[in-house]
Amino acid sequence: MSVRKPLARSVVRNGFDGSQHTVGMPTNTGYDPSLGRKFIFVTGGVMSGLGKGITAASTGRLLANAGFDVTAVKIDPYLNVDAGTMNPFQHGEVYVLKDGGEVDLDLGNYERFLDIDMTSDHNVTTGKVYDHVIEKERAGDYLGKTVQIIPHITDDIKRRVREAAADSDVCIIEVGGTVGDIEGMPYLEALRQFAHEEDDDDILFAHVTLVPYSKNGEQKTKPTQHSVKELRSIGLQPDVLVGRCPDPLDAHTREKIALFCDVPQDAVFSNPDVDDIYHVPLMLEEEGLDSYVLGHLGLTDEALTQNERDTEWRERVTRATEDSIRVALVGKYGLEDAYISIHEALKHAGLERNVAVHHEWIHSETLADGEDGELSDVDGILVPGGFGSRGTEGKIEAIRYARENDVPFLGLCLGFQMAVVEFARNVLGLDDAHSAELNEETGHPVIDLLPEQKDLDDMGGTMRLGTHITEITEGTLAADLYGDTACKERHRHRYEVNLDYLDDLEANGLVFSGTSGRRMEILELPEHPFFFGTQFHPEFRSRPTRASPPFLGFVDAVCATGGEH
Repeated sequence: MSVRKPLARSVVRNGFDGSQHTVGMPTNTGYDPSLGRKFIFVTGGVMSGLGKGITAASTGRLLANAGFDVTAVKIDPYLNVDAGTMNPFQHGEVYVLKDGGEVDLDLGNYERFLDIDMTSDHNVTTGKVYDHVIEKERAGDYLGKTVQIIPHITDDIKRRVREAAADSDVCIIEVGGTVGDIEGMPYLEALRQFAHEEDDDDILFAHVTLVPYSKNGEQKTKPTQHSVKELRSIGLQPDVLVGRCPDPLDAHTREKIALFCDVPQDAVFSNPDVDDIYHVPLMLEEEGLDSYVLGHLGLTDEALTQNERDTEWRERVTRATEDSIRVALVGKYGLEDAYISIHEALKHAGLERNVAVHHEWIHSETLADGEDGELSDVDGILVPGGFGSRGTEGKIEAIRYARENDVPFLGLCLGFQMAVVEFARNVLGLDDAHSAELNEETGHPVIDLLPEQKDLDDMGGTMRLGTHITEITEGTLAADLYGDTACKERHRHRYEVNLDYLDDLEANGLVFSGTSGRRMEILELPEHPFFFGTQFHPEFRSRPTRASPPFLGFVDAVCATGGEH
């Protein structure tokens, strides 16, 4: 096997205004792209929800720290074409990519950990694969052949992976679900074929499994053994095993897993619980996972020393916090994963300001009766997006409380729209003002359907989606936060501010400081300590090392006024 000689590398990062800047990276790592890309396939066993995605993203972060251009692919075996029509109660947040792709929340973790912008091509679903293959069959592209799972479905899966990996050094492919799921069988077969088509040192299989405790406190390896046995029956032998356990794996556990799963003992890694997911890369680095992966893939002669790596991640996520603030997240979905990007964006802003941000979940339905007690003990109020009428009166009540009591407020998407409704009701005196989405009979639809949405039949993938440019008025809070007169942010909505009410809203003090053509994108109240709303979702572009401007401004305002309410 030839050793890949290091080349100087750099990474291009995107600014919030859409500009790009090059950040220098270690100069003694990398490899000649002509020698081929590297693929890391990550599968999971025993049960879902183990943190397979965080493990995969953390591995990617370590490789990125070592100077490699890393991307990722998430395989979701469900039949949905995308995640856009899924209920957040069941599936968590619907994450939006720059090209408008509505995807699983795991892709949000990949973007945050790797500091990259992905596209819909990085999400492979059964719906996409079958839809494409059937379209080709209907068009006669298969020339009368019988269309089958093998080779037609598996070939399409492999094609998608290779195309998504085309511009990267290393591509990490996470297969959703667990080994043994019937939905995932075509993907595992595609991986088996993939391994035969690539050089051995270009492929690594990592398997993440549960290592539970018995009643007497012993770490049990049998679930891992059975999971690997299932994987091997398909024709896949893992190169690396990662054991998920509340505590580090002890030496005896590692020895037993290595023996019964036919892997070297130094290929068994521990992934114990940590207080912060951003510490997982640091913990896996201490375990030596990155050095083992680099060695297996032939990327370096020897393990990199710490001072040869990009240490920005470590320095940011291990910062000590000097103060803490309490923020109310007023939403309707009683599931933390439904707002994961918002949680992370608050954390990113806190990391940048050395402040611990504690978010308190307040169910918006509990505020509908006018009781504000839950809000009186928080330092800031954030109202996120959502769909449907349930809980919206409580969101309006929370916004009223924030506006009247000078509590810093940040409204996102539906939160932005409900801020317009609250202002129309309580300042303009339009008591029945509402969104046409939530009350079709309202006499004052201050929020109304986008014109291009009126004759649509299909619900999936038809909203105003993806990155759009917002023009920002000079001298406004928005201009101060973004440091520019324009920004690029991601959207996901069907409704917008009704321009018939624009003059009255602005005449009474509401400022729309960001617009896209005749669409209102940002609102603010100049006389308020911080009253800011966005039609777009700034949380989707926030990163641990690059906090979102609206979230940063919100945290700054909360810190400046904290404890006064």
